Amino acid sequence: MSKAEPLPEIDPELDSEEGPSLVLVVDDDQDIAGFVEFNLKLRGFEVIRARDGQEALDLMETHLPDLAVIDWMMPRMDGVELIRQLRAEPLTSALPVIMLTAMGLTGDKVHGLQAGADDYLVKPFDLEELIARVTNTLRRHRDAREVSPLTGLPGNARVRREISDRIRSGRDYSVGYIDVDRFKSVNDVYGFDRGDEFIIALARSLQRASSQTGKPSIFLGHIGGDDFVFICEPDQVLPLTQRTVTDFETAADRLYEPKDAQRGYIEVPDRRGNKQKAALVTLSIGVAQATEDGRRFLDPRAVIAVASEMKKVAKSQPGSYVAIDRRRDEAD
Repeated sequence: MSKAEPLPEIDPELDSEEGPSLVLVVDDDQDIAGFVEFNLKLRGFEVIRARDGQEALDLMETHLPDLAVIDWMMPRMDGVELIRQLRAEPLTSALPVIMLTAMGLTGDKVHGLQAGADDYLVKPFDLEELIARVTNTLRRHRDAREVSPLTGLPGNARVRREISDRIRSGRDYSVGYIDVDRFKSVNDVYGFDRGDEFIIALARSLQRASSQTGKPSIFLGHIGGDDFVFICEPDQVLPLTQRTVTDFETAADRLYEPKDAQRGYIEVPDRRGNKQKAALVTLSIGVAQATEDGRRFLDPRAVIAVASEMKKVAKSQPGSYVAIDRRRDEAD
């Protein structure tokens, strides 16, 4: 494995912060609406209020909330009709909704859920339960939005949160940054559809290798294109990466045209139409580690920066290569 001097680079795809979530509270009972608003704000949410379904629709022309808490029984337009209209509009069709109602019969709950509510809370409700349902519903929808449609793996924001959780835990962990070498040549010669097959193959190789590596569970993320991230225990890094490299290179060979796989390269036309030889794809993997006798990090961006740096080290080596940062903090 290799060492290198610090190169303070942060992947811009992972360098963004989310603001507080905006919650729309729709209830004609102003005492209840005010109580919910006050307590949500205490927990760090931003809140806007509407007294019925029509007022909520009018309000959403200028404010698009992250979640709506909607009472069932209201004048002019009740909660069920409001949800139906929200689901019919492209901008609000995926808006997460929690329905509040005094009707606790199973049939009523089914009716509300069939209308499109994501969750259901019967009045009088427990405040802590409401806060928990708002938080969990937002998290589920946020995670669903962040999942890569190509690989089904979580994306950038989820990766940041996972690293933040590891930092707060104080336990040892490793973060790996994986890149497919010469992936552009595959797209240039075979087209983007075949390129997507290579990306899917890498995702499946990672998942198989993760399963074979065993407990504790390994977090896998897809941050875009041919870039992937894994988060695991330090002693899982080598078993995971070795299995991934072996599995992926085998799968990749089957994705090339037989003549290209047999001769070990593809011919890529340059701008003048001349054909250049490009070796078959390999993996460059950079790993940042936080350990008791090594480094500790305070910010997820710093972890990603080190993993990205080590990925560059790996790219300077022939074939598939894993570069692990083994430096200690300067104060040590």
